[in-house]
Amino acid sequence: MTKTHRGKAALTAAVASGLVLGGVAAPAALAAPSADAVIAEVYGGGGNSGATLTNDFVELANHGTAAASVDGFSVQYLPGSPSASSTWQVTQLAGSVAPGGRYLVAEGKGSGGTVALPAPDATGAIAMSATTGTIALVSGTTALTCKTAADCAADPRIKDLVGFGTATVREGNPTAAPSNTTSVARAASLADTDDNATDFAVGDPTPTNTKGETTGGGTPGDPGTPAKIHEIQGTTRISPFKDKKVSDVTGVVTATRTFGSVRGFWLTDPNPDNDPRTSEGLFVFTGSTSPAVAVGDMVTATGTVREFYPDAPATSNYQSLTELSSAQWTVGSHGNALPAPTVLNPDTVPTTYAPSPGGNIEPLTLEPAKYALDFWESHESEIVSISDARVVGPSNSFNELYVTSKPDQHESVRGGSVYLGYDQLNSGVMKVSSLIPFDQRPFPKLNVGDVLTGTTSGPVEYSNFGGYTLFASVLGTEKDNGLQAESTRKQRSGELAVATYNVENLAPSDPQAKYDRLGEAIVTHLATPDIVNLEEIQDNTGATDDGTVAADQTLQKFTDAIVAKGGPRYQWRSIDPVNDQDGGQPGGNIRVAFLFNPARVSFVDKPGGTSTTAVGVTKDHGKTHLTASPGRVDPTNEAWGSSRKPLAGEFVFKGRTVFVIANHFNSKGGDQPTHGRFQPPVRSSELQRAKQATVLRGFVDSLLASDRNANIVVAGDLNDYPFSPAVQTLTAGGALKDLIATVPEAERYSYVFEGQSQVLDHILASKAPRGVDYDVVHINAEFADQASDHDPQVIRFRPGSGNAIQDALNDLLDYLEQLLGKYFP
Repeated sequence: MTKTHRGKAALTAAVASGLVLGGVAAPAALAAPSADAVIAEVYGGGGNSGATLTNDFVELANHGTAAASVDGFSVQYLPGSPSASSTWQVTQLAGSVAPGGRYLVAEGKGSGGTVALPAPDATGAIAMSATTGTIALVSGTTALTCKTAADCAADPRIKDLVGFGTATVREGNPTAAPSNTTSVARAASLADTDDNATDFAVGDPTPTNTKGETTGGGTPGDPGTPAKIHEIQGTTRISPFKDKKVSDVTGVVTATRTFGSVRGFWLTDPNPDNDPRTSEGLFVFTGSTSPAVAVGDMVTATGTVREFYPDAPATSNYQSLTELSSAQWTVGSHGNALPAPTVLNPDTVPTTYAPSPGGNIEPLTLEPAKYALDFWESHESEIVSISDARVVGPSNSFNELYVTSKPDQHESVRGGSVYLGYDQLNSGVMKVSSLIPFDQRPFPKLNVGDVLTGTTSGPVEYSNFGGYTLFASVLGTEKDNGLQAESTRKQRSGELAVATYNVENLAPSDPQAKYDRLGEAIVTHLATPDIVNLEEIQDNTGATDDGTVAADQTLQKFTDAIVAKGGPRYQWRSIDPVNDQDGGQPGGNIRVAFLFNPARVSFVDKPGGTSTTAVGVTKDHGKTHLTASPGRVDPTNEAWGSSRKPLAGEFVFKGRTVFVIANHFNSKGGDQPTHGRFQPPVRSSELQRAKQATVLRGFVDSLLASDRNANIVVAGDLNDYPFSPAVQTLTAGGALKDLIATVPEAERYSYVFEGQSQVLDHILASKAPRGVDYDVVHINAEFADQASDHDPQVIRFRPGSGNAIQDALNDLLDYLEQLLGKYFP
């Protein structure tokens, strides 16, 4: 079954019911529409991510005047894009459908959902797609064989047929695409025009059996409980009316969502209560159908209160959105004044981010004056506004960006908001999306430090992708503050420059433009470092999972791009991983690798390094060496399961040995979100990184035990913060220094996630390197246009020899060389 993310689809795709797909003319309709029993509703998302219902279902209805027998009939299912091997799946029926009545057929059960169907009238086990497929009501129980619309139209056994989503087999045009949380249902009139797009609309699933029992918020005819919006919202995160039908819900329409697969409108009660904990706003969900209301309409609605989660409610780590579904409404008047928005000033949102009960915060009474997450929840679906909002997270491919209402909160040197501790989340940060159709106003492409001048306003609601989001119906004017990519200085002749760069799933199939930009980064922005640690180098076939593990084509294309930009001809060293054992994008076999400039530094090649062989430390004539170079650090240790293995290399620069270890620790996947319903969030991925740090530190200690003056550089994407347990393990006792922790706090970042400028990439050095000069080179993370989502870093230093007199003499010679270069260039 297909997994969908409702919040992401809502503003990135326009799904229009009734379009002829792919420019292909609609096939001929069936010969005669059914006079009695028809397919009334189809739902294939049962038990899927985000679903409330546990089962798929098909519902029949009878628009005739007499009971319609279905004895000896069946409902049958065909995938939306049938292949030569596809077959119709069959569920047999029995009994009859009363005139004006319903008949419920239960189908496949998923692992999610919390609400069972009402007692079905027939039961099958078909696992239908949530988004595309064909359902037929068939006279007989023999499986159909037709696989085209024309062939099925010619089969007299088919009494009714519905193709939903992108189904090949359909009547006329297929319906709009449903989802894990929506079904396609025939209009209440049960009209059957033999055009699925005309007859069906997407909305909340409302399975109803022959007894009239339903899970759609009460039995048919139930008027619901009269309720005000603030009563529906309540004083906690979960509505006291959850899964109940309510009526007389009155408010002014403040905004509409008229494109995308999730549409609806927001209501605000113009007569609020005096409780700051209760929101006066509510989202009315209308599926993929644009609501027939306008801003300023006074609306009275009836519907079922739902708590929408982006995944399975029982196991979700995220917060929910309280919404009104299966709604009906009347418009009492037009052009009403809108309630005043909540204006976001620097002091409006609390600094403390969330309560910390050590578990689920949903049952807790909201404290909006104390906690940022409670503040946002108490204003859920209300209009908020912000003026001259500074961008702290650049525009992305989902047409989103992040701004801050607290411009002085941990401000970075380039306009972002720096994340400095688990208890120091920047509470002023919020996401901005747009309700303005993109053909009317394209979404702005802004970088960190740019500004949305004037007013940006709209309703606020929770999204699993980035937390609380302002859906802008009014979007400020873009002001470009001229953020520029940085360039670091060139290393001096006596300095060794070592850089680290995560190049984000680099594969030969990537466009040449990406390689060109990466080459430019190495040559211009990093000033051709002597050694470059690379992370996320994919194999020669990229994400194609075909058993390929070699990455020579990827590295050749990269080094060619550097030469084309005027750089040196770098050589590379890496060890191919065991297929599909190092995590990352499936099939990509990402690994770490070294580039080095042979005109400046020598690589000490020592055979024996394989994907499963552990590198060791040895001594020869009193000097410390690696047993294999390149070599992997304890690659079979369980700490590296489904993760990249560190790569150690031995280099020689001006006669001095330098050990460089390239790293890419396991990702943060699986951690609970910072803005989720569990506080404080459980960072489960830290456990593996702690083990990885222990193994890596053990190897570093073995080098230092052999030579306490060893020149060691540990670099790469550690996927963790300077204050994390993993990094603290690496730096314990001062054996290694984390260089990013030495720069001012306002410069302490290499990555921007959900508007928080933070550290994932590190360079750590032992005590031996002298004259250390360190730089994070900001060229990607803050920009809407990125070659990678990480910024590179570089360390420049003079390797120590262990002999103080010799090092002092070399330092003097280096200094004299600098003076000569300054006055006699």
